[in-house]
Amino acid sequence: MLRAAGVGVGDEVVVPAFGNVEVAEAVTLAGALPVFADIDPVTYCLDPDAVEAAVTARTAAVVVVHRFGRRADTGRLHALGQRHGLLVLEQGESEAPYDEIAQRRERAAYLDAKLKGVRTPDGGDGHTYQQYVVRVPGNGRPDRDAFARAVRAKGVECRVPVKTPVHRLPEFRRCVSLPQTELAADETLALPVDAALTKREMHRIVSACNALGGLLQPAF
Repeated sequence: MLRAAGVGVGDEVVVPAFGNVEVAEAVTLAGALPVFADIDPVTYCLDPDAVEAAVTARTAAVVVVHRFGRRADTGRLHALGQRHGLLVLEQGESEAPYDEIAQRRERAAYLDAKLKGVRTPDGGDGHTYQQYVVRVPGNGRPDRDAFARAVRAKGVECRVPVKTPVHRLPEFRRCVSLPQTELAADETLALPVDAALTKREMHRIVSACNALGGLLQPAF
């Protein structure tokens, strides 16, 4: 798609570093240079202000990736593209049936109300909860990885959504400041929120997490 739009050698394309290495790979295959911009800490999608700061005379396009069931601020990003004459491409997530989304939202609401000591996701702007992603801040108590191990030991499946940001990978290593991306990679954990989960399974998730005693806010 980038090549078809005329993006190629000598061009720069602004992309997120929080996951989706294939986006950066596609930019490279087109002969262009991926430039990483930071994310919004609530949506985990590209932060329009960070994108604006990354734009140079060589920038030809922006690739926007919608994340975890939350949409990026496409209004601001497309307006930015118009101001700078940039191609703005969107990478979406597969759509689920309405009934499945409604069930996910019901389970997410239960977790929002019951979980203690982790930061639950902001459900605004039509969140479809493709993943229910919490923050587990490290503060001398169990960090995210230790928390995940303890929860799995209690029979609850959970996963780290982004283990290594793209700008940390050897083939894309950049000396760039992406504080929100780095923090999200270190703190995020996806808990089960599938439509098929039973009440007993939802209770097990809450019990497993809350049994750890909860995590306080990070010490400053």
